[in-house]
Amino acid sequence: MKMPMNWAKEFAEFECTPQEFADRMTMSGSKVETYECEADGIKNVVVGKILEIVPHPDSDHMVVCQVDVGRDAPVQIVTGANNLKVGDLVPAALHVAKLPGGKEIRRGKLRGVESGGMLCSLSELGLTTHDFPNAVEDGILVLDEEWPVGTDAVKALGMDDVCVDFEITPNRPDCLAVRGLAREAAATFGVPFLDHEPQVKPGHGDVNRFLKVDIENPGLCYRYVGAVVENVRVKPSPRWMRERLRLCGVRPINNLVDITNYVMLEYGQPMHCFDYKYVNGGHITVRNAKPGEEIETLDGANRTLGEEMLVIADEKGPIAVAGVMGGEFSGVYDDTTTIVFESAMFNGPSVRTTAKKLGMRTEASGRYEKGLDPNGCRRCLDRALELVQLLDAGDVVNGVVDVWVHKREERRIPLRVDAVNRLLGTQLDKAQMVNILLPLGFGMDGDDIVIPSSRWDMERDCDVAEEVARFVGYNKMPSTAIRGVASARPTERQTFHETLMNALVGYGM
Repeated sequence: MKMPMNWAKEFAEFECTPQEFADRMTMSGSKVETYECEADGIKNVVVGKILEIVPHPDSDHMVVCQVDVGRDAPVQIVTGANNLKVGDLVPAALHVAKLPGGKEIRRGKLRGVESGGMLCSLSELGLTTHDFPNAVEDGILVLDEEWPVGTDAVKALGMDDVCVDFEITPNRPDCLAVRGLAREAAATFGVPFLDHEPQVKPGHGDVNRFLKVDIENPGLCYRYVGAVVENVRVKPSPRWMRERLRLCGVRPINNLVDITNYVMLEYGQPMHCFDYKYVNGGHITVRNAKPGEEIETLDGANRTLGEEMLVIADEKGPIAVAGVMGGEFSGVYDDTTTIVFESAMFNGPSVRTTAKKLGMRTEASGRYEKGLDPNGCRRCLDRALELVQLLDAGDVVNGVVDVWVHKREERRIPLRVDAVNRLLGTQLDKAQMVNILLPLGFGMDGDDIVIPSSRWDMERDCDVAEEVARFVGYNKMPSTAIRGVASARPTERQTFHETLMNALVGYGM
């Protein structure tokens, strides 16, 4: 899971170097594989302003530019690009500048004319038109925002964030999200967790006039929440969203598709949006595939579905493989006018089996198969609708369709202080343990720990001990001698279990 540090700081205002962040997060149980900053490969590239453009005296395609880079005198730079005009702000690589890939820029002569550097294109900066949709792909990158001349181009291009790559264990799907990792960071650094409650402004109409949802197999679909947005305005996402998606390894597409990916990364809930004109009858049914049914998925491949596979279908047939990928005509197009947002919860093992049989493991299936929280579906949908309104991407229809067949009930386990201390060899009191548990999202009701619905891995004393131990600090745990007498003889029950397992394995189970 890749997490931009600046994004996490919206939920937890910690201050530290990337190395300190990586070290402390790893010691508190969130293992950091690596971290990197896009700016590390870029040096001495600044924002310059074109003051003058004249033809090269010995070339029919080059021009000579005088560029203000915030120094005492303009810098003369020769370029072959033809998309520049006086007044443009551009990234200028000066003498001894470095670019991604190890390329170094020095002053020199081009066709006999002095050039004090190089004006940079998208590719030379390691970027594409997905990052800057309005840029000319084979020309110099012209900045569409005002920046003082001489500003470090890394800052102007939004490449100054640090992306941290975590190894997330299967029991912590809540950490497959920026919000979940930020909660861990808040607890690690002892700062408040600044959660965000999505706010959707009143829209128009009634969603029930547009959409009906039925779940035929509640054993494989626990919840399905749908919303409708009319008069959608398909366009590129704002730069801040594109930058965050890029850092997380997700290619920006358009504002509506980007919203679904953004919410998935922020909250860990996979989402999908359907073009409403391809939802025949405005009726969505979550069901098993019928014998011989096929679907053309968004990657353009035709796939034959098995009867054990769960699909999202309209009145004519499947429009998505549940939890894996949408159908070819379920996406968002330039002529899309109305969309349906989906936020649903599917059975993890079923999604994994389907993805494996179809050979198409996706970001969505990788999350579903670990077991997500159905209680968070509505919140994630509200976040998507909030972003629609924030980005002016369409007009939200009032209400949602929420079919919820399997609620995850609130669970409690006793906080047994003596048992935790016995497991850890510590002498902590109840208050110390509570002070560790509360910042992690747990509640307390007397001597009982109230477990968040997203933490299905918390069941026993040993699970509580693990939470306490990682924030006390494994490196600070006292060394204690083994107590009691160890016996190498298995009990009768253990012997029976071993015999039974060997017999079952012998039969190929």
